[in-house]
Amino acid sequence: MSKTIFTGCATAIATPMNADGSINYEEFGKLIDYQIENGIDGLVICGTTGESATMTDEEHREVIRFGIERVNHRVPVIAGAGSNDTAYAIELSKEAEKMGADALLQVTPYYNKTSQRGLVKHFTTIADNVNIPIVLYNVPSRTGVNIGVDAYIEMSKHPNITAVKEASGNMSTVMAISAYTDLDIYSGNDDEALCCLALGGKGLISVTSNVAPREKHDEMKLYLEGKHEEALEIQKKILPLDKAMFMDVNPIPVKEALNIMGFKAGECRLPLCSMTDEMKAKLKSVMENLGLVNKIK
Repeated sequence: MSKTIFTGCATAIATPMNADGSINYEEFGKLIDYQIENGIDGLVICGTTGESATMTDEEHREVIRFGIERVNHRVPVIAGAGSNDTAYAIELSKEAEKMGADALLQVTPYYNKTSQRGLVKHFTTIADNVNIPIVLYNVPSRTGVNIGVDAYIEMSKHPNITAVKEASGNMSTVMAISAYTDLDIYSGNDDEALCCLALGGKGLISVTSNVAPREKHDEMKLYLEGKHEEALEIQKKILPLDKAMFMDVNPIPVKEALNIMGFKAGECRLPLCSMTDEMKAKLKSVMENLGLVNKIK
């Protein structure tokens, strides 16, 4: 099996919804096509930004299936199949593999949490039950648990655990992963992507690329080609957008941004609620400066 799933920028894609809260598959297909047409290097379906936490089991499976079929091998698809229940994560992972997912995103167990030893057991047990690559997802701000360096070193020995989406914000940890393991590193934070690349990372799993896929793709590509100054200029230009995507809880701002662009992304499901009018105005102002308002006709 090829070790590297993708190099560059993959979009943690939002899930458009109708006014009644049901999933808008027609618009989801349009958003997938838009991403690929604008150079994105991969898609993460049913991640945090995709609102998998408030999907029913049936919806979760159907969104993954629809996404894989719509992508149709044009770019790698990484299916969000994580859970704080190891048995359920295995079940969902097996199904995503059968559907044709290229890889799996596995988040650290949330709420019940676990020890570092438990993390190793959780992830390696999932990896034992599938035959496609696993991307570990470390986002302690959401889950309350952080993957330590020793756990990374131990899990990197498993042939199916090949990469990590690091969203801890700790560049010392990123450096240690790079130095002590052969895991591919993807930044989980848009504004830290170039820092991760400088420490040996392979790319970015992006929220901002939902609305600016070409810019994020180009930023990663240029840096990886050694054109660091050009990549940095793109990052400076879109930094206000990166920041705006997190002015409220993800994916609230990105879905609003997609609506401002002209997509029918709808709103998030409760308990996530729409931004204030003041926040919406600020977001629209940032997008106007980048020519993103009403870009989709």
